[in-house]
Amino acid sequence: MRLLHDPVRLLLTIPALVWALSFHEFCHGFAAKMVGDPTAERYGRLSLNPFAHFDLVGTLMLLLVGFGWAKPVPINTRYFKHPKRDLVIVSLAGVAGNILTAVLTVLFFRFFGARWYALTGRSGIIFLFQMVNINMGLAAFNLIPIPPLDGSRVLEAFLPYKYMHYYWWLERYGMIVILVLLLTGIINVFFDPIISLLWNLLPY
Repeated sequence: MRLLHDPVRLLLTIPALVWALSFHEFCHGFAAKMVGDPTAERYGRLSLNPFAHFDLVGTLMLLLVGFGWAKPVPINTRYFKHPKRDLVIVSLAGVAGNILTAVLTVLFFRFFGARWYALTGRSGIIFLFQMVNINMGLAAFNLIPIPPLDGSRVLEAFLPYKYMHYYWWLERYGMIVILVLLLTGIINVFFDPIISLLWNLLPY
């Protein structure tokens, strides 16, 4: 909500938000293509065009409460030659893309921060901070193992078959569960340890 009271920060956050969501979904589509699934490409989702991935509710949630999502890239696991391995690769590709963005942003600031500040001033520093903050937050949020988040697909790949009926039930109501956890703040029980671990990966 603080962003709504700081128009300058909000304007500097939007490009970072657009990139984080678009690149996240592009990475899913690209990874799927690399393991043999052309579905994302056929649906026009193998793209960095933000309009191809835009989800109104997910974007607003990311702006308002710091957690959100884009429109999921469609995949067809029947194309996978190694279903479990390929599902994990595709599921984690978006997270990897966000972490890569954050790492490259930190490295850019480390080597070119002074020149960047001279060119852009405080606004440029805020933008870089938001690039790191949003990408790390999106990566951590998607690692939570609740459908339809990416972490749930990793869980699905390794979950013994006898427990799959619990997963399928959760898959039906996953979005409702996520919204309840977000509104109550319980989501932080999952989110905080993951984001702490990811921040430690950054090359400060």
